[in-house]
Amino acid sequence: MTSTNDIRRSFLDYFAGAGHAVVPSAPLVPHNDPTLMFVNAGMVPFKNVFTGLETRPYKTATSSQKCVRAGGKHNDLDNVGYTARHHTFFEMLGNFSFGDYFKEQAITHAWTLLTKVWGLSPDKLTATVYHTDDEAFDLWKKIAGLPESRIIRIPTKDNFWAMGDNGPCGPCSEIFYDHGDHIPGGPPGSPDEDGDRFIEIWNNVFMQFEQVDNEIVGELPKKSIDTGMGLERIAAVLQGVHDNYDTDTFKALIAASGELTKTVTTGANQASHRVIADHLRSAGFLVADGVLPANEGRGYVLRRIMRRAMRHAHLLGAAEPLMHRLVPYLVAEMGNAYPELGRAQPLIEETLKLEEVRFRQTLANGLKLLDEATGGMKAGDTLPGVTAFKLYDTYGFPYDLTEDALRAQNLSVDRAGFDAAMAEQKAAARAAWKGSGEKASSEVWFDIAEEHGGTEFTGYVSEVGEGQLIAIVKDGARVDSAGPGDEVSLVTNQTPFYAESGGQMGDAGVVTGEDGLIIEIADTAKPLGRIHAMQGVVKAGTLKVGVPLHLVVDKDRRTRTRANHSATHLLHAALRKRLGGHVTQKGSMVSADRLRFDFSHPKPMTAEDIAAVEAEVNLHIRENEEVMTRLMTPDDAIAAGAMALFGEKYGDEVRVLSMGHADENNYSVELCGGTHVSALGDIALFKIVSESAVSSGVRRIEALTGEAARLWLTHRDERLKEAAAALKTAPDDVPARIAALVEERRKLERELAEAKKALALGGGAAKADAAGPEDIAGVKFLAQVVDGLDPKGLRGLVDEAKQQLGSGVSVIVATNEGRASVAAGVTADLTGRISAVDLVKAAVAALGGQGGGGRPDMAQGGGPDGDKANDAVAAVREVIAKVPA
Repeated sequence: MTSTNDIRRSFLDYFAGAGHAVVPSAPLVPHNDPTLMFVNAGMVPFKNVFTGLETRPYKTATSSQKCVRAGGKHNDLDNVGYTARHHTFFEMLGNFSFGDYFKEQAITHAWTLLTKVWGLSPDKLTATVYHTDDEAFDLWKKIAGLPESRIIRIPTKDNFWAMGDNGPCGPCSEIFYDHGDHIPGGPPGSPDEDGDRFIEIWNNVFMQFEQVDNEIVGELPKKSIDTGMGLERIAAVLQGVHDNYDTDTFKALIAASGELTKTVTTGANQASHRVIADHLRSAGFLVADGVLPANEGRGYVLRRIMRRAMRHAHLLGAAEPLMHRLVPYLVAEMGNAYPELGRAQPLIEETLKLEEVRFRQTLANGLKLLDEATGGMKAGDTLPGVTAFKLYDTYGFPYDLTEDALRAQNLSVDRAGFDAAMAEQKAAARAAWKGSGEKASSEVWFDIAEEHGGTEFTGYVSEVGEGQLIAIVKDGARVDSAGPGDEVSLVTNQTPFYAESGGQMGDAGVVTGEDGLIIEIADTAKPLGRIHAMQGVVKAGTLKVGVPLHLVVDKDRRTRTRANHSATHLLHAALRKRLGGHVTQKGSMVSADRLRFDFSHPKPMTAEDIAAVEAEVNLHIRENEEVMTRLMTPDDAIAAGAMALFGEKYGDEVRVLSMGHADENNYSVELCGGTHVSALGDIALFKIVSESAVSSGVRRIEALTGEAARLWLTHRDERLKEAAAALKTAPDDVPARIAALVEERRKLERELAEAKKALALGGGAAKADAAGPEDIAGVKFLAQVVDGLDPKGLRGLVDEAKQQLGSGVSVIVATNEGRASVAAGVTADLTGRISAVDLVKAAVAALGGQGGGGRPDMAQGGGPDGDKANDAVAAVREVIAKVPA
C-alpha cells in the first residue's frame, strides 16, 4: 500500500523533476489576504504572485499546502465526521506556473502523473472543461486520448474561477475518478452528479483573462496555471478505498483514539472517532502556527474545533482528558513532513490539556441544562433559541456545539431566536455602557466594537500582516475616507500592531495600500480594551474604508521593546529573591529605549543589592531558556504560581508567561498580554542605571537592555578614560588617584578654614596691622567681613572674639556665592543694654533679608545681597551708637 506520506513525496518529486521549485507550506494564518481567516486553498500563498504584486525567484512551483476550512463561507465543520470527504484540516497538492507554461503542459503533467507514475487506469478518469473552452476539450482528446463522452462541458460557474470581481480569472478543468458502479451516483453534469461514485481529485485553473467589475475585459499578458488536488482524496484512490477516513493516516489516529478510550471505532462510535481524528489535526497544526484558543477571531474557531472534539471524547466515555494524549500519534504520522509539529509538541499537548480540563466542567454544566431543556422533546422538535443562547452566554457552549449535540436526537435549534437573544444582549450592554459615565467621545469606539467585535491581534508571531480597513476615526468621529496630511486612527479586522497596555508602549510603523497609499503610524492605542487603533498621518494616497492594507510594524522598535518587557519579568523575580516576598510590582513603563519598574520596598537598595539583582537577571539571559506561553483562567494561573497585579482587571482568559528555570520550577511566571522575546538570550544584556524613591514604601528602578545597555556602558568607559587622561593615570588607578586628590583637598580646605578663622579674629599678619576694636559710645566693637567663610562656623568665631574683647560686641559677616550670613555676639555685662538679636536684625535688613534670631548674647541671620556686607556692619554700628550709656 502506498502511504499518504509517500504520495505527498511522490507528487513533489515529480514536479521538482519537471523543473518546479518545491515551496514549503505556508502557515495556516494567511499573511497576504486579510479577508481569509485561514489558508483554505493551495494557491493562497501565491495570490500576490498571480496578481503581479510580488515576484519570486522561480516561474514554476509545487507545494503541499496546509489548509483549514472551519470558519466564514468556507466552513466544513458541521459535516465533519458524518461524511466521507469533509475535513476541517486537509492538504492541497498543487503545481503552479506564473506566466511560464499553460494548458497543454498542465494537462500533460496531470495525465502523466496520474496514469504513468501512479498507475491509475485511464478508463477510471473523466475530465470536465468550461463549456466554451474548446482548446482544453481538444487537448484532453490529444494528450489523454479520452473519448468525447468523458470530456464533459460544464456551463456553470463551477468550472470558471475568479479571484474576485477584479483581477485574474479563467476556465477550470477538473479530473474525476470513477469508484465503480457499485456506488450510487453519476458523472459530473448529470442529474445524479451528487452521488459518491465520481469523485473530483484534481482541478486545473487556467488563469487566462482579466476582469473588471465582474466583466472580462481581455486576456492576461502572462497566462498562468493554478492546480489543486486534495491529498486525502487521492490517497483514498491510491489506497483502494472510497472513504478518506479509511486512509492510513486517519486509520492510525482513529485506532489510537479507540485504544485510549477503550472503545470500538465503528458503528455508533464511528462519527465521534472521526471528529476526534480530524479535529486533532486542525488543532495541532493551528497551535503550531501560533493560534491559541480565544473568545473571538481565529482563536475562537480553534476553541470551537477543540471543544467539538472534546465533546465527542465525552460521548465515548473518556474518563480523563483525551486530546493531548493523541498528539504523539499525530507527530508520528505527520511530523516528518511538517517539522513544526514536533517543535511545538509540548505547547500543543499543554494547550489541549488545559482546554479540555476547563471544558469538562463547562460541558457538565451545559449538558445538564441541555438535558433538562430537551427532556420533553421528541424527534423533529426545535430547541428554543433563547435556551441555546443561555448555553452560549452562561456555559460557553458555541451554537454549533449545541446543534451537534442535538443531531443524534434528530432535534434542531431555532437560529433566529438565538440571533434575537444575542441582539438583545448587545442592546442591554450598550444601554449599560451609556449609563456608566464614560465619555461621550468613547461612543464612536463602542459603535465600532459593537459592529465588528474586537481587533484580532496577530503580532505575537509576526511584525507584518494584512488587514481590511473597517473604520477611520478623525477628530473623534468616523469618516469614510482621509487624504494626505490627515491625522487619523485606523481600525482593521486584524493587526500585528500591539496597542499600549500593561505598561508596554504601543507599536509604530507603516501602513500601505494600493495606488501609493502610505500612512505613518506613530502609536497604537486600545480603546475599550478591545480595539487596536493605529494612530498616524496619511502621507500619500487616499484612505478608504473597506480597502485591504499592508501593515508593517517598526521591527527594530518592537524588538527592543520586547527585550525590555521580558527583562522586567526577570527583574521582578530577581528583586523578590534578593529583597523578599513583600516585593510586588506597583507600576511599569516599557518602551523601545528603556524600562522603568516600580516596586514595594521600605528602604533604598544597597549597592550590593543592585549588583546582585543585575547579576541574577544576566545569568538567566545567558542561559537562554525559551519563553513559554500558555492560556489559562486567571484563577488557574494564580493557583499555578503566576504573579498577578493587585487591582488589575483580567478577562476570562490570560496569557501566562514562564521564563527561566530555578531548581525544578520556572524562575518567573506572570500574567501578561505583552510581546516578549522567544528566548531569554534575545535580551542580550541588562543594566540598572538608577534606583530611587517614588513615594513612601515604593522604589523605582530604571534599566536598559541590549544595544542601549552596551552603549551606556561604552559611554561610561569613555568617560573613565577621559578622567584617567586628565588625572595622568591608568583607568584602573583612577579610584586611588581620586581618593588621594580628595584627601589632599580636604587638607587644603582645613588649612584655608584656619586661615580664614585667624583673619576673622584679627590674627596673623592681619592682627599686626589692625587698629584694634573700635570704641562706639564707650562700647568696644570688633567687626570683620570674610569671603568664603562657612556660615556654620560663625558662632564659634564670635564666641572667640568675645573672649578676646572681655567686654564688647563682635560681628562677623561671611559672604558666599553672592549671599551673606551674619552673627553678632554681646558679652554678658552688656546684654542689659544691647541685644545681639537687634544687631542681627539690623544687619540682615541691610543685606536685603528679613528676620534673624537668637539670644541677647548671640544671634545669627542672613540675606541675599552679599555685596552689602559692609553696609550690614555699618547698620550694626548705628544701633550701638544709639544705645543709652
